[in-house]
Amino acid sequence: MNSPPPQLVMCAATWSMIAYPSAKREWSITRKLQAIKAAGFDGVCSYITPEISLQARQLGLRMMSGFDAKSVADALPRLRAQREAGAHFINVQLLNHDTAPAVAARTAVQLIRAARKLGVGVHLETHRDTATETPEKFDEIVRLYRRATGETLPVTWDHSHFAVSKHLQPPDYSARLLVWPKVIQASQMFHLRPFNGQHCQVPVTNGRGTLTVEFRDYLAFAEDLFVCWLEGPQPGGELWVCPELGMSHGYHLSTQPHAWPEAVRARQELLGSWRRALRRVG
Repeated sequence: MNSPPPQLVMCAATWSMIAYPSAKREWSITRKLQAIKAAGFDGVCSYITPEISLQARQLGLRMMSGFDAKSVADALPRLRAQREAGAHFINVQLLNHDTAPAVAARTAVQLIRAARKLGVGVHLETHRDTATETPEKFDEIVRLYRRATGETLPVTWDHSHFAVSKHLQPPDYSARLLVWPKVIQASQMFHLRPFNGQHCQVPVTNGRGTLTVEFRDYLAFAEDLFVCWLEGPQPGGELWVCPELGMSHGYHLSTQPHAWPEAVRARQELLGSWRRALRRVG
């Protein structure tokens, strides 16, 4: 008997909905969660508060969490809080840009061991202003983690930061960003932020419904990324992803459409990439 195909769990980020529909009339969290459900998302991506937890459960939305951590002691209370709120998969942005890889790897070992004792699935994100901000630092952390544990580091893959740090061109996206197949395949969390080699967040559309050239280039990479994951062991039979389009920290440019309608469109297009990837791997 054939096993069921792996499932893509698509979560919407609440930071896509900052100042929507306007700064003066921003939706309540109730309205945001209802919109996430109505748009067809499977879950919500946010730091899960008791209010979000209650309403997400009522709506049948799954929960993906995340936060930044400066130490294991800093992370532990929030890991417990997110477990109690009902989140299993938790993304952690670890330490600082100038943290030595050896220190980051030791902290990662301690943090992931503590998370497993609590019964939650922590993944460390490839992200600017953290210990994993460049491919070279990330490589060393992965190597040291494996040497200490014999295991593959659980990673939340956001390839946008690596792409910008190397100023990649579209023909090089897959060749340069999928060079960690075993680590990618061991993950269950992707932050799918559409990027190019100059900016971590490119617009999905021109604001009038037409996909941008930059997003089309990203979709081709996303399909290759899905194929890479599908060719591995497919841990848990589920891949949790978030179309990571935000409204703060300089990601959203003033000339771009608001991130929420863009995230809704990105969901539709990324589902197409997922289906094409499934066909490619048979």
